[in-house]
Amino acid sequence: MVDFAHSERSTLGVEWELALVDSSSLDLVPRAGEVLDAVSRMPELEGRVVGEMLTNTVEVVTGVHRTVSGIRREILDIVGRLRTITDQLGISLMCAGTHPFSRWVDQEVTDKERYAELINRTQWWGRHMLIFGVHTHVGIDHRDKVLPILSALLAYVPHLQAVSASSPFWDANDTGYASNRAMLFQQLPTAGLPYQFDTWADYERYTDDMLTTGVIDQINEIRWDIRPAPNWGTIEVRVCDGMPTIAEVAAVTAFVQCLVDDFSARLDAGETLPRMPDWFHFENKWRAARYGMEAIIIENAEARERLVTTVLAEEVERLRPVAQRLGCAAELEDMLRFAEAGASYQRQRACLAAGGDLRAVARQLVGEFAAESF
Repeated sequence: MVDFAHSERSTLGVEWELALVDSSSLDLVPRAGEVLDAVSRMPELEGRVVGEMLTNTVEVVTGVHRTVSGIRREILDIVGRLRTITDQLGISLMCAGTHPFSRWVDQEVTDKERYAELINRTQWWGRHMLIFGVHTHVGIDHRDKVLPILSALLAYVPHLQAVSASSPFWDANDTGYASNRAMLFQQLPTAGLPYQFDTWADYERYTDDMLTTGVIDQINEIRWDIRPAPNWGTIEVRVCDGMPTIAEVAAVTAFVQCLVDDFSARLDAGETLPRMPDWFHFENKWRAARYGMEAIIIENAEARERLVTTVLAEEVERLRPVAQRLGCAAELEDMLRFAEAGASYQRQRACLAAGGDLRAVARQLVGEFAAESF
């Protein structure tokens, strides 16, 4: 049996994976241990900056908030305190789905049993997980809403994939994809798009089968792009590439919060939420990873296709009353800025095309992170 914790409707939490790079060379550095040692001497950061699988990464973890503005203020506070540590160590912070030129073969795995077991099991693919993401938790006030909302959210995977896409480069090569991270991460067991279950009992049978057969040892090893987080009473959206700026993180957080809250309200009103066949979702994910903001997506079960930015603009318009009620209207409007300023993968390629090299791209990412806006 999988118990689902009580959570207030549409509350928020965010996890933001940050890369540690040498301030001079801009290459990744395996210095998370030094950073976390210093963090441990700052009680105000307890539980707010944690380690990850690779020693070149730290993760910022917020508390529970009702508003996106609350999330934004806490992240700014955490990052500000974190930078007092990293600046002294000659480390710069940046975020993108992948680093432009660092090589996966040079990275160190954090010395923990669960990471060693992951690498032992997944081998070549596991060692390639030099990737960074943003995870958004939204509180669900009743367990029976979780699976209908999850299925409805799947239609928005391409929207989220397109705007957050920030991993065009891999091992110092342009992959031709907007999000190579999406292609890499789905190679892990239980990663990628989730299954669509009709009832909570069906989901429980799946998790029991996974535990019984040894596919997973604990439920958080189900690494779906969107998944229930029973311990927290949330749905966790894990689709997004790592985004370089707090403004981008806040925009996506607002969009996800508005979608989930809208679906929750519609369920309360007795509606049945829309679903699409799995094969549409798999195709949409690939299109958004490949083409990003230029993806033509399948937007409904009738197989209607339109440009993702057109659909996204209409969704922002539709969700404006929800955003007003949730207090995130300004952040939701920033979802339209991706089409104006370009998603990160577009900005990175533009930097390279303007005569820079991949270090210039990394320098731009560091600068964007420091500037907080895009």
